[in-house]
Amino acid sequence: MRRILSMVALCATLIATAMPSFAKDKSGIQSRFADANGVRIHYLIAGKGDPIILLHGYAQNSHMWRPLIAELAKTRTVIAPDLRGFGQSAKPEKGYDKKTMAQDIHALAASLGYKRIGMAGHDIGLMVAYAYAAQYPAEVDRIALMDAFLPGVGDWTSVWLLRDLWHFHFYGETPLKLVNGRERTYFEHFWNDFAADRKKSVSESDRRFYAKSYAQPGAMRSGFEVFKAFEQDAKDFAVFAKTKLTMPMLILSGEKAGGQFLIDQGRMVDDKVEGVIVKGSGHWLIDEAPDQVIPKLVSFLTR
Repeated sequence: MRRILSMVALCATLIATAMPSFAKDKSGIQSRFADANGVRIHYLIAGKGDPIILLHGYAQNSHMWRPLIAELAKTRTVIAPDLRGFGQSAKPEKGYDKKTMAQDIHALAASLGYKRIGMAGHDIGLMVAYAYAAQYPAEVDRIALMDAFLPGVGDWTSVWLLRDLWHFHFYGETPLKLVNGRERTYFEHFWNDFAADRKKSVSESDRRFYAKSYAQPGAMRSGFEVFKAFEQDAKDFAVFAKTKLTMPMLILSGEKAGGQFLIDQGRMVDDKVEGVIVKGSGHWLIDEAPDQVIPKLVSFLTR
């Protein structure tokens, strides 16, 4: 009897351990995992209807999209992955060029049976979104890019080298030792200084969530790798840009952050660009200006 009870308890423990892979929270958002392009990818999913994929940026992860997911899921299926190296996804040694990261997301979409999608990306996520659209243009219905830049397109080095030069080149053994145990101190620079008003930037609860996430083994190294890959990204994107995209593209850029630059880049790579400057906002568009940004994204992505 004791052996039977022990086995029952063990089974219950194993089931409970496995449940987070498919856990659904009060908002109806499910947390799942999939093997895609040889990488274990974590993603959030909610809603029903045509698929929309949302790709997060640096200093955040899929969690950033929850306010938008709640609105889009009313009429669409929404998928928000953690990119390779981020959040709960696997953290391999290589593959942080945006072309490869886009192939991860394409493999995820294929595993879910989606042959044509709408998509949006913020920061590093917009680079992955563009690389996805450039590699699989017939499979992207529309695309939204949010506040950063496209390596290798136009005068991109003026942004890459002009502001915060240090963090684009902050990777390797010594930087990893410097930020170990100080992840939040490091990210406070981004959340505060890239915002129009640090008091209206990423919330305190989200800061704790992200700092804990990036404190996982391998997470900071993976994050640094996305910057290390920019030179390869520039080479890849310069080739991609030779063939203009034809799907509708929405570009949202913070008035106090990227401004006009990304909009101008977008018009170099796509024939159907709508550019919007988000008034009063810095880089963290969803967090700083949700009343402007979320309705605009919902309108564009569900049009």
